[in-house]
Amino acid sequence: MSEYLGIVIFFVLSGAVVSAFILLSSVLGPKKPSAVKSEPFECGEVPFALPMGRVDVKFYLTAILFILFDVELVFLYPWAVAYRGLGVSGLVEMVIFVVILMAGFFYAWDNGALEWS
Repeated sequence: MSEYLGIVIFFVLSGAVVSAFILLSSVLGPKKPSAVKSEPFECGEVPFALPMGRVDVKFYLTAILFILFDVELVFLYPWAVAYRGLGVSGLVEMVIFVVILMAGFFYAWDNGALEWS
């Protein structure tokens, strides 16, 4: 258990520093609200209208697919580091994983989920 003592101390000190910064900024920070500060920020320009209507579902679908494939591909890095120790079984498992990943990719491509129009 003593090998984790440094990690615990690091987390406690990090939490204390973050808490102190948040507390100090809320106590010592200037509080001068104005109409300009309450406006939404859009590239330094005054907004000409509030956004109306619905957002296209393709936007959300593209975001979800990006997150899905990004998270799945993160599993390739630890496998690549431990590849030599895994042997043939590790290679077979990763081939199965990549085949499932590519099946999902081609399914999304075939259904037009990756086309933006």
